[in-house]
Amino acid sequence: MTRAGIFRNSGAPESGTAVRHAGNTRTSGHGRGGDRGGAPPGRGAEPYGTARVKPPPFAYHRPASLGEALDVLHRTGGEGKVLAGGQSLVPILNMRLAAPAHLVDVNHVPGLDRIQAGPDGVRVGATVRHAALEHDAEAYASVPLLRRAVVNVAHPTIRNRGTTVGSLVHADPSGEMTAVLALLEGTVELASRDGGRTVTAGEFFTGPLESCLEAGEMAVSAWFPRPAGRTGSAFAEAARRHGDYAMCGVGALVTLDDGLRVTRARAAYLSVSPTPLVLDLTDAVAGRPYRTADWAAAGRLARDLTDPEEDIHATAAYRRHLVGVLTGRVLAEAATDAAEREEP
Repeated sequence: MTRAGIFRNSGAPESGTAVRHAGNTRTSGHGRGGDRGGAPPGRGAEPYGTARVKPPPFAYHRPASLGEALDVLHRTGGEGKVLAGGQSLVPILNMRLAAPAHLVDVNHVPGLDRIQAGPDGVRVGATVRHAALEHDAEAYASVPLLRRAVVNVAHPTIRNRGTTVGSLVHADPSGEMTAVLALLEGTVELASRDGGRTVTAGEFFTGPLESCLEAGEMAVSAWFPRPAGRTGSAFAEAARRHGDYAMCGVGALVTLDDGLRVTRARAAYLSVSPTPLVLDLTDAVAGRPYRTADWAAAGRLARDLTDPEEDIHATAAYRRHLVGVLTGRVLAEAATDAAEREEP
C-alpha cells in the first residue's frame, strides 16, 4: 500500500528521487495534511505542506529499475525497508513498532509484477497482488493450492493491494502463504547489489516475523513448485470472524498411486508454531484406498505432534483440537481432489 496522504497527485516525486517525510514537521511541499485530508488553509486545518501523520520520519525512494532499488538498499543498509503492498508494513509504521529511515517503493520497477506459470510450478514476482494470483487461471491450473489458500487472506480490499511475496517476507506464522510455501517446498529468490541467492522455505523462515533476509537484500520472487504425481490439495482454517487471523489453518497434499491408494500425505499449519510447521502424516494412511483411509487417525496424529501456545484468541487445547479436526477434513478433501485429477 502506498503512503496515501504523503504526496499530492500533482506533486509526486520523479522516479528515483528521495523525499524526506518529517513526521510532525513541515515537509518538502508535497504534504497533504496526513490523515486529516488536507483541508485548505483557513478552515481550521494545517496549510498544505505541513504533515501530521502517524509514522516516524523516513525518506521515500521510488526507483525505476531493480538495479536502482538494490543500489538504494545497499546504501541505506539496515535502515532501508522495501515498500510493495504495504498491508503489513504501513500499520506497523503507524503504530511505530518499526522506524526505518528509508522506504524503497518498488511498485514502479518493471518485471516484478509478473506471474509465470508452467508445468513445473508458478513463479510470483515481488509486486504481484494477492488478488492477481487468486484470479490467474494458469497459476490455478499449475498449482491449485495457491488459489485455495490465498482466498483466505484477510478481505478482498487487502488482497487487492497486499503482495504474496511481501507476506512471505513479513514471515507471520499466522500467514496463509508462508504455510503454502513450506508445504510445497518452495523457494524465495533474493537479490542484492552484490548478487543473488535462492533459499528454501525452511531456511527463509527463522522465527516469528523473522526471515533470513539480510541488510541490502530484497526478495524479488517466490517459486511454488507443482507437486509431483497424482497429488491433490486442500486448505481450510478456523477464525473468529471471516478475514481475521486464523486460530488454526491447515493446507494439505495427498498423493495417490494408480490404484488410488495413498502413497503420501502431508500437511502444513499456521497459527500453531513460531514458523510454518509441516508434518508428514503418511504413516497413518499409507497404502489405504483413499475412500476408506482413516483420515481422522491422521488428524489425531497431527494433534499429538503439535504444541501450540495459548493467547487471547484461543487456548492451546482448543488449537490442538482444531489441528485434529481440520487435518482430517483437508486430507480427505485433498485425496478426493487427487482422485479426480489426471496424473501429469
